[in-house]
Amino acid sequence: MTPLPVELVIFDCDGVLVDSERICVKVDAMIMADLGCAFTEAEIVERFVGSSTEVYTAAVEERLGRRLEKDWQQRYEHLYQEAFAAELTAVDGITEALDGLTAPFCVASNGDHAGIRHSLALTALSERFEDRIFSATDVPRGKPAPDLFQHAARSMGVAPDRCAVVEDSAYGIQAAHAAGMRAFGYCGGLTQAARLAGQGTVVFDDMRALPSLLEAAVGG
Repeated sequence: MTPLPVELVIFDCDGVLVDSERICVKVDAMIMADLGCAFTEAEIVERFVGSSTEVYTAAVEERLGRRLEKDWQQRYEHLYQEAFAAELTAVDGITEALDGLTAPFCVASNGDHAGIRHSLALTALSERFEDRIFSATDVPRGKPAPDLFQHAARSMGVAPDRCAVVEDSAYGIQAAHAAGMRAFGYCGGLTQAARLAGQGTVVFDDMRALPSLLEAAVGG
């Protein structure tokens, strides 16, 4: 059966559009140490990159052996903001990839709207996405559940089987498959190719190659 054409490309934000994961992992390690439940940077990459706030909080609480207050992360938010302002850049090759796409595209991230927009603004990507921004705060469950990608596709008026998702985490790839979408795993960041590989996933390490990979996936 000939694959259907891609009518919408859905990008994750952190690690796919903006090179934030390396920054976040270092800040996460500082926060967890301050809370008294140290995780190594390797553990953070393995367990939390691409996860939802709920997954992150549950793991911290499990290691601490106690519950955290509802808005516990807010008191650390300035650490991310300061680090992003000083260090955040766009993912290498993403502007070329966006320029090479023929299908419409949007962003769907586990982050909140303010955080997504701030990251896009810092890296001069805001105008490329405008109002085509979707957050896990819009749906009942974040990734690895399919809710966010399904919401993005529905909002853009495109059927799931005509969507392609670009992700850099195992959680994101899982969500893409659960949503019935094609998955493209970017391994040019922190997540190793083996964590993204699997049936129905195209793994690549150069963002500039994305337009040609999308065309090849539909026999173009």
